[in-house]
Amino acid sequence: MPEKLNGQTFWKTAEACALAGTNRNTYLRWVRQGVFTDVSLRDRNDWRLFTEEDIRRLRARVQGVGRTGVLRSERGLSPASK
Repeated sequence: MPEKLNGQTFWKTAEACALAGTNRNTYLRWVRQGVFTDVSLRDRNDWRLFTEEDIRRLRARVQGVGRTGVLRSERGLSPASK
């Protein structure tokens, strides 16, 4: 369930990952590996808060990864080819 704070909507990690088409474990692995920049906002419990822009960035990353787990651009393929 998204949270509204000061008129802005935020999502927790599992919710944001579901909206982006991936799962929490994949997201956390990408952050650990340094292939995706972690979100900058956290709540008072230190839980990540995703904005719409964060979800768009994550979705772009998800759509850029093929079945091999390698970015299409790293394989020399365009995002349209599968």
